[in-house]
Amino acid sequence: MTAFDVINPATGDVVESVALTSLEETDAAIAAAQAAFAGWRAVAPGDRARLLRRFADAVDADRENLAQLEVRNAGHTIGNARWEAGNVRDVLHYYAAAPERLSGRQIPVPGGVNITFHEPLGVVGVIVPWNFPMPIAGWGFAPALAAGNTVVLKPAELTPLTAVRLGELAREAGLPDGVFTVLPGKGSVVGNRFVTHPLVRKVVFTGSTDVGKQIMAGCAAQVKRVTLELGGKNANIVFADSDLERAAATAPYGVFDNAGQDCCASSRILVQDSVYDRFMELLEPAVKGVVVGDPASEQTEMGPLISAHHLRSVSSYVPADAPVAFRGSAPEGPGFWFPPTVVTPTAPDDPLITDEVFGPVVAVVRFTDEADAIRMANSTEYGLSGSIWTNDLGRALRVSRAVEAGNLSVNSHSSVRYWTPFGGFKQSGLGRELGPDAVAAFTEVKNVFLSTQE
Repeated sequence: MTAFDVINPATGDVVESVALTSLEETDAAIAAAQAAFAGWRAVAPGDRARLLRRFADAVDADRENLAQLEVRNAGHTIGNARWEAGNVRDVLHYYAAAPERLSGRQIPVPGGVNITFHEPLGVVGVIVPWNFPMPIAGWGFAPALAAGNTVVLKPAELTPLTAVRLGELAREAGLPDGVFTVLPGKGSVVGNRFVTHPLVRKVVFTGSTDVGKQIMAGCAAQVKRVTLELGGKNANIVFADSDLERAAATAPYGVFDNAGQDCCASSRILVQDSVYDRFMELLEPAVKGVVVGDPASEQTEMGPLISAHHLRSVSSYVPADAPVAFRGSAPEGPGFWFPPTVVTPTAPDDPLITDEVFGPVVAVVRFTDEADAIRMANSTEYGLSGSIWTNDLGRALRVSRAVEAGNLSVNSHSSVRYWTPFGGFKQSGLGRELGPDAVAAFTEVKNVFLSTQE
């Protein structure tokens, strides 16, 4: 197969056909990136920053086009897609400040002067998932480019269109040839070659934990650097002392955003037993009020699932005898639609509680006290994000420190901000993206001692 039909998940129609990059073409692109590396790392910091700002401005000028592409390709709501394109712009602007601030240290030592440098790695391979094609691409390539690396990027086979356009915008902004190259293709070809090619010095991967483990094992053969952002089975913990009305009203948007296809989705809601019934009364109208429909409509809050295959996967978790408490609505007919669904499993090993469904399905479970909530939140192999709802500041801090997750919000469902580090505990990943330290993850520290002895 030399091309892939990109499908609109809201209609099932073919949007366009995209050529798949071959192994030989992948090798040629990696060689070109390596050839461009020496020149890119030598660009003066201020000039590299200026080029990244020009790239950001090009993204901003094309923001509506990028958003419309994502609506058709990934089924994202137009509001979300505009935010996502804006996030690429903002992340580029944020890391455009890094080249002029990527300083080493002078460390006091006897007999001379000791200084450190942050040296770029070389060629960085970025493998992007289908659930958030634009922002996750930017989280990888922006800090990597800022640090002086060149980047080869593989978008997900299902959602290549915005990545291809970002590659075009980079060239239009003046980034030299070979510095940022987008390679649509199969994971078994392009992605695997990032892992095995000796000139690729680091792989950044976002996706499933199973594939992440394979990439980590493959990179071990060359002691290749990796950053992994993997799965999540995140807990939204609602204590009896919280603002219950607000917690219930916002809960659907903590899990049904992007149709639940989000590693940060709070797909387990743990509710203190004394307020469980009242919470469910409040949650039902909030769930049924989620507007599911045409992602191009300004009023739509949730779109379709990404593919027919994924629809079958999500549906398998909710058979006819599943403990469904209530559901929202979804369109019938063409497209890959699944309604917002609330389930109430009781067995702790129920797949609805343990598995990352990756769809608009949320399990609501009772807990007794603070210790019980922490135990339940941590009873998973994942540790990516979560929310804590309480009006007790002491409890908020205690529970935040006790929950084994990398990104927690109190009285909020906001997991990701580009100013702050993002990543997971346990099998949710390795390393951190975003925030002030992300650029350093794309460098090696070099130590140099200059003797002052006569």
